[in-house]
Amino acid sequence: MQEETENGCEGSTEMGRIGYRPYWVLSLSILIRAVHQIGAAVFLAAYLLDIIPGPPEVYVVIAFLSGGLLIFTEWMRHRQIFRELSGAITMVKLILLGAAYHGFLPPLGTVLLVFLIASVGSHAPKKVRHRLLY
Repeated sequence: MQEETENGCEGSTEMGRIGYRPYWVLSLSILIRAVHQIGAAVFLAAYLLDIIPGPPEVYVVIAFLSGGLLIFTEWMRHRQIFRELSGAITMVKLILLGAAYHGFLPPLGTVLLVFLIASVGSHAPKKVRHRLLY
């Protein structure tokens, strides 16, 4: 199927190219997103509750693997995802989380900031999330 360049918006915001993504991939991505939220929730709780020195490694792996799968499923539909705000937010989140996890930034504040950025970014209107930055 041919990629679309027109996305039905009023033309005030340039959005990335739209590609084909099978419906079953969309359905599977909902399950992957749920698993990702579990891993991310434990990651956040480990820093907020300060009960353990850091997040359990298995949940770190779950969060990062499911996050990678989510990026792939989004890339199938939004072929320029790393030129869009959504992709930029993902890269910022990864850099901040890595810095917090390895002790370069204060873990509690940084992890909270990442979750704030993720929440605002994922709930922004589609026209905002998928607008091209460059």
